[in-house]
Amino acid sequence: MFSVIFPGQGSQSVGMGKEFYDKYDLVKTLFKEADEALETALSKIILEGPKEELDLTANTQPAIFLISYSIFQVIKQEFGTDLTKAKFFAGHSLGEYSALSSAGYLDFKDTIKILKIRGNAMQNSVPKGEGGMTAVLGATIEDIENLLKENEDNFKAEIANDNSDGQIVLSGKIQDLYKLSSLLKEKKIKNIKLPVSAPFHCSLMSKATEIMKEELSKLKFKKGTNPLISNITADEIFNADELKDLLVKQIENRVRWRESVINMINKGVNQFIEIGPGKVLSGLVKRINKEVEVSSINSEEEIKNIKI
Repeated sequence: MFSVIFPGQGSQSVGMGKEFYDKYDLVKTLFKEADEALETALSKIILEGPKEELDLTANTQPAIFLISYSIFQVIKQEFGTDLTKAKFFAGHSLGEYSALSSAGYLDFKDTIKILKIRGNAMQNSVPKGEGGMTAVLGATIEDIENLLKENEDNFKAEIANDNSDGQIVLSGKIQDLYKLSSLLKEKKIKNIKLPVSAPFHCSLMSKATEIMKEELSKLKFKKGTNPLISNITADEIFNADELKDLLVKQIENRVRWRESVINMINKGVNQFIEIGPGKVLSGLVKRINKEVEVSSINSEEEIKNIKI
């Protein structure tokens, strides 16, 4: 039994998807539709860069979705592989939008437009240089939760991503993250400041929440082909109203990726297929459970090797 999973921000690279763009007309068409929907040359930024443009959140989010969705459609239409046999679809942060669109809950153009809005809203929720994110390695979620509680009078940081055993990402204001980092160093806990321009998945994103609440309310969600796993609950989403509500909550709340993977495994999943740029989620899944089968699909050769 398998699940299809879709990556989030950080998996992007200039030239991603070029193999598929060069070979398949359906991918060229999707790139063209994306440019028209966004009224911008996103396809050129993806294929040629510069990297600084691609790394802007307002470009990164629709770009990663476009690549993930394009690969999904190639698998389905050119290779005839039926990924709707999957027990679940799931994605990490913006990857949740790739999952829901690929599963038919929202059409392609609506999804890419809402991700541009989401990227802009998240980028502009906090003035540039005021917020950031720090990855903590080698500590348990309980360790970090206790440490944050014990030091809440000293600094405020929030868990943004519970990615895997020993990989947790925190968000907050720069000065608070500096205090957090100093404390972690004292305790000999490894931590790395991430090269992001905003503190995602925390209460500093409240302005973005308001924008997304209004924008998501305008969209018409349909009945999808496969159950989705929510970043917020780490469990199944059962209807469109719940899906909208959880997507709004996702902006300020932690991505429960570790729990999501564990829950899927507990429900019988023993294979994960990551569709999209990079192999970040494949690595996280392997850290969570070494026994499951994991594959990442970035090339035509990897599509040919899918076994379901």
